[in-house]
Amino acid sequence: MQQANLKSTFLKRVLLTTSAFAILGSGAAIPKFISPIAAVASAEAAAKTASSNLSLTQDGVTLKLGDVFYDGTRLSFSIEREGKNLPDGVVSLYIPMDAKASESLKKYMVPEKDHKKGYIKRPEILIDGKAFKSFGSFGDKVSKKNTVQAEYNQLGSLPDEFEMTVQVGVTRISKPFEFKVPVKKDGNMVSVKPNKTQKSGSFSYTVKQLDITSHTTRLVLDSEGQVPASAKQTGKFAPSMMYYDIIDDQGKTLQQRKAGFFYSKPKTKYHIDELYSAIGSKPQYVTIRPYTFTVDPTNWSIVGQGKGADGKFKTGDKTYIKELEMKIPLND
Repeated sequence: MQQANLKSTFLKRVLLTTSAFAILGSGAAIPKFISPIAAVASAEAAAKTASSNLSLTQDGVTLKLGDVFYDGTRLSFSIEREGKNLPDGVVSLYIPMDAKASESLKKYMVPEKDHKKGYIKRPEILIDGKAFKSFGSFGDKVSKKNTVQAEYNQLGSLPDEFEMTVQVGVTRISKPFEFKVPVKKDGNMVSVKPNKTQKSGSFSYTVKQLDITSHTTRLVLDSEGQVPASAKQTGKFAPSMMYYDIIDDQGKTLQQRKAGFFYSKPKTKYHIDELYSAIGSKPQYVTIRPYTFTVDPTNWSIVGQGKGADGKFKTGDKTYIKELEMKIPLND
């Protein structure tokens, strides 16, 4: 799986709202990143488990497991690294010597004996002793130096309480660090399954599920067809794949935790399973506002993206498609 998916995975870049993550679950090691949209303080500190601040030391390197959080829509934790003469980076960029990688990535194929000591590898997770397979993200935690964060949002049918084992390797240390921590679901989750479809031209999307917790909002939908193009997105330019904002009944836009972007022609079918910030007090309804970015088909880059005159990172202008907006009632 890792070798087969390596090349395509590296094409994925990620726009992030809270921190820069690499992609987990499909064997990714070195995705390229667009700078964070915003580094916002997390309200999750209050949701740590009582015994989540665990510490282990091997061969002069100390790892601390913390910020363990689970609310039914996502499972996350952080790992802090301490030690002397460690490399500046935290996440290991090395690729297995037998991996199938493009020429530009082969410089990361280094024999294990030549690895620099102290990089953190992608963790393996066990839930009640059984391997946990889930799509997720892993990378530097922007708000804390020498710390990585892992987050999983396709959880299947995890129980409300379980023991999580985190096995994490460090380069040039032979034995993985192993943490065991009890995890308990935080709060209650409201799940709405509208199965509602909105269409414009040949493009349509169907909202399958909307999960609401005290810390997170999760949107699950399927889309099909070619996305509509605005006047600006014809000729020299084109529309990107479709993205989705969530607006509450007071007009507040929820902040999306990450939005994947491929530098390639959009596909005509997508399954979207994304996390957003919490809604807060339960609104009467939310509105889904689909939008696209304007891209340059010569390299599929987003027009207007980059550092602005004020020094802040700009993601590019959003083009909203009014006829695709969908209102979803939340009151029973």
